[in-house]
Amino acid sequence: MDLFTHRHHSYHSLDYRDIYVLHSLPKQEKESETTSKKQIDVNTSRIAITGALTEEIQELLNYLQNHKEEHWNEITFHTGELFGREVVIVKCGVGKVFAALTTQKLIELYNPESLIFTGVAGALNPAFEIGDIVLANDCTQHDLDATGLGIPRGTVPYTNYRLFNCDKELLKKALQTPSEHTIHTGRILTGDQFLTDSSGLDYLTSELKGDAVEMEGAAVGFVCTLNKIPFLIIRTISDKADHSASVNFTEFVEEVSKNSLDVLRHLLS
Repeated sequence: MDLFTHRHHSYHSLDYRDIYVLHSLPKQEKESETTSKKQIDVNTSRIAITGALTEEIQELLNYLQNHKEEHWNEITFHTGELFGREVVIVKCGVGKVFAALTTQKLIELYNPESLIFTGVAGALNPAFEIGDIVLANDCTQHDLDATGLGIPRGTVPYTNYRLFNCDKELLKKALQTPSEHTIHTGRILTGDQFLTDSSGLDYLTSELKGDAVEMEGAAVGFVCTLNKIPFLIIRTISDKADHSASVNFTEFVEEVSKNSLDVLRHLLS
């Protein structure tokens, strides 16, 4: 099926003309809470699941039943049943642009009731160890810097968008997951860099209060917030965002990506 020509008549579409009036919106902290205001039944609603890398979604695809593939450009959407629930799973690609583009297209085509992003991240919080799971309370873009204009770091200029809040009900249920792995909550920072040296980046923790860092979450959160889609970011720690990050990431990404499977199974149950 060629989704380029597909039209869904009930999706939450975003009129990009709205971007020009974002500056008139209420304060961002209140606006981003719209992801929680849309009440969902996590036991019956369709779930969209995204990840940046093949390794981050492969274990889910191994469990997917009635698996069908649909394509749009170079993006493959996997539909079927996962742990008894109707889902759509997609690899969005690395970085904020790919993540935002794929998330918007997914919402337009499949109209999910909620979205879960799963993958790996680098630890900023010294209490986080490789293999630990981090459930985001919220997320922000650490590399969005208009401080020269007097705008706080992470804020989209001339708007009130800075922090994107994960859905409280999804977060609450995820925290109830029986798991052999340590589960934390915290703030996820997103930027278009793979950090192998956090020296000189003290603002990541001192100013932005980040607990983990990655390359897609806040972009997904921004799109979900604009579309009023409840979302949750689940990250497993693959490295410490330091000089050993590239070695640890390569060594552990496939294995630790499986650690969040218990959380996803619990959310879908």
